[in-house]
Amino acid sequence: SLEDERDGKKKNFQYQGGIASFVEHLNRNKQVVHTPPVYFEATRDGVVVEIAMQWNDGYNENVFSFANNINTHDGGTHLSGFKGALTRSLNSFAQASNLLKDVGEIQGDDTREGLCAVVSVKVPNPQFEGQTKGKLGNSEVKGIVESLVNERFSAFLEERPQDAKRIAQKVIDAARGREAARKARDLT
Repeated sequence: SLEDERDGKKKNFQYQGGIASFVEHLNRNKQVVHTPPVYFEATRDGVVVEIAMQWNDGYNENVFSFANNINTHDGGTHLSGFKGALTRSLNSFAQASNLLKDVGEIQGDDTREGLCAVVSVKVPNPQFEGQTKGKLGNSEVKGIVESLVNERFSAFLEERPQDAKRIAQKVIDAARGREAARKARDLT
C-alpha cells in the first residue's frame, strides 16, 4: 500500500491469488500449455518457499526470484535449486513415460523454454551477495528448494497426467530444436 500524504491519494498493489495470479498475469497475452499454474508453498527448517509456474507457447524464459520480498535479479541459491530440481523432475517423468526415445536427455534450458515462474523464499537470516542485494547466498536454501520442488512438482506430474504430458511435450520439442540447431551448426 502506498499513500501520498501530500494529497491523500492511496494506491494498493495486490494480486488476490498471490504469485499464482501474478504468473497468470504475466502469461495473459500468451497461449498457455496448462492451466491453472503449478503452485505450492511449504516451510522447512524455518524457510518458507512459495513457487508458481506455468509454461506458454513462447520460447523465452521468464523466471523471477525473490528472497524476503526483495527481487534477487541475479538469482542465487534458491534459483539454482529450483532450476536443478525442475530439470531432474521433468527428466524422471519423461523417462518413466518413455518419451525420450529420439531425444536422449533433457537439458536445463529445454525445461525452461516458455516457462514463466516466480520463486519466492523467506529466510530467517538472509545473506545477500553484493551491495544491491541482487543475489541470495544462503547455501542451505538450495537444498530446501530442491527437495521441495522435486517432491511437489513430481506429485503434480503424477496427479495431472494430461498437463504433465503437455508440459513434457513442450520440453521435448525444445530439446529437438536444440539438437537440430547443433546438427545444423556441425554441418556448416
